Amino acid sequence: MKYIKVGAATLNQIPLDWQGNYERILAALQQARQQHISVLCLPELCISGYGCEDAFLAPGTLLQSWRRLQQLRPHTQNIIVAVGLPLLYQNRIYNTACLIANGRIGGFVAKRFLPNNGIHYEARWFQAWPIKGQVAAEIDGQTYPLGDIYFNYGGIRLGFEICEEAWVAHRPGIQLAETGVDIILNPSASHFAFGKHSVRERFVTEGSRAFSVTYLYANLLGNEAGRAIYDGDCLIASKGQLVASSQRFSFADYQLTTAVVDIDLTRMEQARTGETMPKIDTCIHHPFDYPDLTPPSETLVSGASWEYSPTLKEEEFTRAVSLGLFDYLRKSRAQGFVISLSGGADSSAIACLVRLMVELAVNELGHFGLQEKLAYRKSSGSTVTDWVNTLLTCVYQATENSSKTTERAAATLAKNLGADYLEFSVQSIVNSYLELVGTTLKQELTWQTHDLALQNIQARVRSPSIWLIANLRNALLLATSNRSEAAVGYATMDGDTSGGLSPLAGIDKTFLRQWLHWLEQQGPNQLNALPYLSLVNQQAPTAELRPLDRQQTDEEDLMPYPVLNAIERAMILDRQTPREIFHLLQVRFNSYSDSQLATWIERFFQLWTRNQWKRERIAPGFHLDDESLDPKTWCRFPILSGGFVQELQEMRDSISTPKGP
Repeated sequence: MKYIKVGAATLNQIPLDWQGNYERILAALQQARQQHISVLCLPELCISGYGCEDAFLAPGTLLQSWRRLQQLRPHTQNIIVAVGLPLLYQNRIYNTACLIANGRIGGFVAKRFLPNNGIHYEARWFQAWPIKGQVAAEIDGQTYPLGDIYFNYGGIRLGFEICEEAWVAHRPGIQLAETGVDIILNPSASHFAFGKHSVRERFVTEGSRAFSVTYLYANLLGNEAGRAIYDGDCLIASKGQLVASSQRFSFADYQLTTAVVDIDLTRMEQARTGETMPKIDTCIHHPFDYPDLTPPSETLVSGASWEYSPTLKEEEFTRAVSLGLFDYLRKSRAQGFVISLSGGADSSAIACLVRLMVELAVNELGHFGLQEKLAYRKSSGSTVTDWVNTLLTCVYQATENSSKTTERAAATLAKNLGADYLEFSVQSIVNSYLELVGTTLKQELTWQTHDLALQNIQARVRSPSIWLIANLRNALLLATSNRSEAAVGYATMDGDTSGGLSPLAGIDKTFLRQWLHWLEQQGPNQLNALPYLSLVNQQAPTAELRPLDRQQTDEEDLMPYPVLNAIERAMILDRQTPREIFHLLQVRFNSYSDSQLATWIERFFQLWTRNQWKRERIAPGFHLDDESLDPKTWCRFPILSGGFVQELQEMRDSISTPKGP
């Protein structure tokens, strides 16, 4: 039997951070050599960073990537390393994976299938490799194999599927299996989304079974460029069995996942199932000596215990957003976070996530490790509560329409979390604006006539003071709007949308409320529940912008949040018309009348169309699923449009027209 040790490394990179990216690659590479790994797969475009955007079109990006690749070469003695970088060939830029061993570049595999949907825009910067086979690329006076190729190192054959290529129907693994490869390497930059891990695990294990190979999958880690969060998924499978996997959502700079695999075992499976060899051989041969290894143990490394939780979505949300906040904080070099804490669900959820961020970081890194990660900050902590107090400022800004319930909820939550808590009234500022504008316009401003304007001025008045506090503390102001509010514009521009980052912009209100109840009663695996959330959870969501005797609630202003989310999902994800959505709601929400459902659908589409300009201005948020409303990177919609008038009328007509016998 032929046993070799293989590894997949996840890296927490930063676009265009040439020295930092190089040092993290080198650290992972050196650890791999210390562990006597023979084949190491690193993530996609890890030299430059995946999220360089239009900087991929800058000559300096290509030059620096090449220089760093050359720096890595001397560190590849006795190890085969796959590393990703952009490469220029014949005035075209390609997304490539380079294979290096013993200080020598073996060649470059160029990505054939480029993702061009959602937050992925690779076709803007890269060319898809157009042909099967190889070319000789001349770079700095040397020629290197480039293209759709595979490799033979010391008698072991290696091929590539680069990220998206494993997700398509005609994945390269099909052709690689025909050539008799032993190992498929998949360097990826696959952003986190709910449930995506199980999909990756399926195509990795199924690929290893169907192609009779060992399959190495390496993904990025952390909040790389601002919006996308990478979970650091590394998977190793052989002959249809998962043999190793990483701990997802790590706060470390890198993680190494390893396994000892039996090459002869997969070869015998190929001998049983293999088909005719292709006529064109695009294999690049290089010598390599593999150490003699004993058979591996049967231990399966299968991730953390929370991965098997019945509340996996809540666990993933907690860890993804916590890691996203942590990386955004340290990579922007902010001193902390500031939140305008209203005592309601959204701002309370964000405050809790900052506390959870600290707990998760301390659990993994320890206090000294956390201090090293945040070394640019002058203050630190010796307990979790100390850290939270230095990192989180919560401010309750009351008006005459604020209730004692929300004030008590905000104060109780902030103090139990350990945040630095401030509170004051902004009513005098509201009054001064009303007096100034009313006098100038020579009219009395009343709730009967000027309801919306009187609501919005209260929200906007809170913005300058919270920005001032954030500026004084050199901290990052977090906006508190969620995706459901963004869909219908139920947020005051320059009010609760104020902030440099909107952590909840990618999550709906229904799940958020569910998560808060889970956090109060159960909490994340190996962390404590937060019972003091009860004062928040017992309230109906409310903006508290109308007089208290009007008992304003979000769902009275809009519609039940589950209905809103169902309409949003059908319209955004499934591209359904109002009439199609009406029939969907008839089945799912049959306790409501047809007329009521139609009214809510009309309200949603009218508000959606009217408020696209707000979505254009919302602060960057995190991508958590395939229903993002971010118009810059996912859901593009015209600012001015016909407003679905015809479709809405057809829906109404279908209700009013009597059905036949």
